[in-house]
Amino acid sequence: MTGLRLELPIETERLLLRPHRMDDLDDLARFHGDPDVVRHVPWPVRDRAATEETLRVKLTQTELEAPGQWLVLAVEHRARGRVIGEVLLKWASDRQGEVGFAFGRDHQGQGYAAEAATAMLRLGFGELGFHRICAVVIEGNDASARLLGRLGFRQEGRMVDGVHFKGEWATQLVFAMLEDEWRSRAGR
Repeated sequence: MTGLRLELPIETERLLLRPHRMDDLDDLARFHGDPDVVRHVPWPVRDRAATEETLRVKLTQTELEAPGQWLVLAVEHRARGRVIGEVLLKWASDRQGEVGFAFGRDHQGQGYAAEAATAMLRLGFGELGFHRICAVVIEGNDASARLLGRLGFRQEGRMVDGVHFKGEWATQLVFAMLEDEWRSRAGR
């Protein structure tokens, strides 16, 4: 598998998943700087300058040309025209991917993460032909673990003290879904 062709942006019922733009900075700074939002994600609480520096990197993460690359998309609320979160899809290895997401606190619990993650699964399994997509969650991130279960992921593993996370050892939960499982759930 070489160079995966992506059709962007991706529209869902309420969301637009698109490459980041510099004018996303204010929206990103709002949730990148919120300790409650970032406590279970790999990045630290960021001030505006750190968010801008990270945004410049995200501007380049719009393609999947080789294993190891991340596609990082802004999640824009279509009716409001504001970025409310981010969704990620990694080309992990041959026909394997990894999905991730983060949303501003005032946009959690409203189905936006499920809507965006479902679009990423459709992209990964449908257009890109992945065989398996996983998601890694830090133990204690119960909302994300429940969401993954609702989407049809199954927990494959629990790695006790499997990662040094924000200054201490943390347990990782590994969830995954196979293409056949996705197709049977989606009725494809």
